[in-house]
Amino acid sequence: MSERRACKAIGCCRMTMRYQTTRADEAGVRQRMKAIAQERRRFGYRRLHVLLKREGYVINHKKLFRLYREEKLAVRRPGGRKRAIGTRAPMTVPMAPNDRCSLDFVSDQLTDGRRFRILTVVDDCTRECLALVADTSLSGIRVARELDPLVIERGKPKMVVSDNGSEFTGNAILTWADRNRVAWHYIAPGKPMQNAFIESFNGRLRDELLNETLFTSLAQARVALRCWRTDYNDARPHSRLGWKTPSEFAFTCHPRRDLALRYAQGSAPAPVATTAQPGKSNSWGELRTG
Repeated sequence: MSERRACKAIGCCRMTMRYQTTRADEAGVRQRMKAIAQERRRFGYRRLHVLLKREGYVINHKKLFRLYREEKLAVRRPGGRKRAIGTRAPMTVPMAPNDRCSLDFVSDQLTDGRRFRILTVVDDCTRECLALVADTSLSGIRVARELDPLVIERGKPKMVVSDNGSEFTGNAILTWADRNRVAWHYIAPGKPMQNAFIESFNGRLRDELLNETLFTSLAQARVALRCWRTDYNDARPHSRLGWKTPSEFAFTCHPRRDLALRYAQGSAPAPVATTAQPGKSNSWGELRTG
């Protein structure tokens, strides 16, 4: 069958059958594009186009995009920011001072609009406020530096609880925890109720001080925070501590004695009926047959 009859039979144009492509060989561009994409994995096809033009390759960005897709190249979207690997086991209730401490940040602003942050540290057992550090920037290195005086003054806590903020998941905090041999517990992402002690304290701090005071300078904010921390620890009664102040509760807290008094009579419920006397039968308690 001739070409004319074959094209007529399949409905194809003879110009299409005789067409000869004039495209240049794209092997060199493909190889160089893949090499740059492997070296710079976060660059898309537009940035690759600019780099190829700098090297002397003359190619349209639409054609480069076609080659980019044919080579199955793509910029993968990150699956989320890095998080430190921490324990996810349920936390025990702190029974003694310095058993567990909680950390978090609170933000506020000055009258001129400048923002500043406050690092809050609380003892979960005694509810004492251990530190209130205010500054315009608080990095992980600064947090580790502020924790060192607390360790010297009170000793090392058994556990520290925090969220997954970048200040707490950086290498500075991980190194500090490893050097001091302190267990660092990260709450589940999006679950602030797992850090309820510090969240409650932050609410009291914002309600009683931050929302009631206008700060004109960072120095004034630091003085106000120092005075409020002293009042909170030594004068403010705490409802969960039997209306004692945190300092008073910490001074009178004796975990071993309190635990012994709590279970002096035992933890089992009292019996419903009295114990039968030896040698006597309780006819009312016996099962009757028949």
